[in-house]
Amino acid sequence: MTLFSGIIYNIKGFWLGIKTPRLLMLGLLRFFVVALLTLGLSGLILAKHADILALLWQRPESAWFVWAWYLASWLLSLLLMGIAAVISYLLSQVLFAVLIMDMMSRITERLVTGQKATAPQVPVITQLGFLLRQELPRNIFPVVLTLLIMVLGWFTPLGPVLTVVGPLVAVIFLAWDNTDLVPARNLQPFKTRFRSLGHSLPFHLGFGLPFLIPVLNLLLLSFAPVGATLYHLDHDSKTA
Repeated sequence: MTLFSGIIYNIKGFWLGIKTPRLLMLGLLRFFVVALLTLGLSGLILAKHADILALLWQRPESAWFVWAWYLASWLLSLLLMGIAAVISYLLSQVLFAVLIMDMMSRITERLVTGQKATAPQVPVITQLGFLLRQELPRNIFPVVLTLLIMVLGWFTPLGPVLTVVGPLVAVIFLAWDNTDLVPARNLQPFKTRFRSLGHSLPFHLGFGLPFLIPVLNLLLLSFAPVGATLYHLDHDSKTA
């Protein structure tokens, strides 16, 4: 699978999602969960914006430096909103959205194959518990890695390069968060699934690139489990 294949599967999944009523309903539900959490946390954080800025930098008296203070205030607002979006996404994934993603994946598999989604013969609660536990390493590790890359970009001469690398690393893991649904449902060990990611980085980069498009990325992420499941169905049929 190539980078271009990843983009195609993302678009195919989005199109199938919006034209299938059940998938559309679940995708929009996931979209509104993330959007509402983001708005709520953004409002809460931005309400403390002035206090946070005052702790970092008191407004200067000199008119020569006021412009820099306003610029810092604007950048801090963007940073706080970005942090709110990341926290909202993580909360929605761990607390709620992973269940919607699994439902979307199962519906997609049934639509394509005409059969019930494959899964080990274990209690449903065991499967759901396993899926929820996987969200922690799948989301926390990428966030920590991305933040580390950002910090290195601020304090090393590699800043211009890492500014590009950081978002690319983030979208690869966002893509994997969706493509990992089927293997995780089948209770594959984390090491096996992570190794599989390493063998398909171009595909995951392509699948994740559309997530860099502002505003549209929230909709694409909401329906990403559909395209990820289509990828696994095609991939498994070729390797069978």
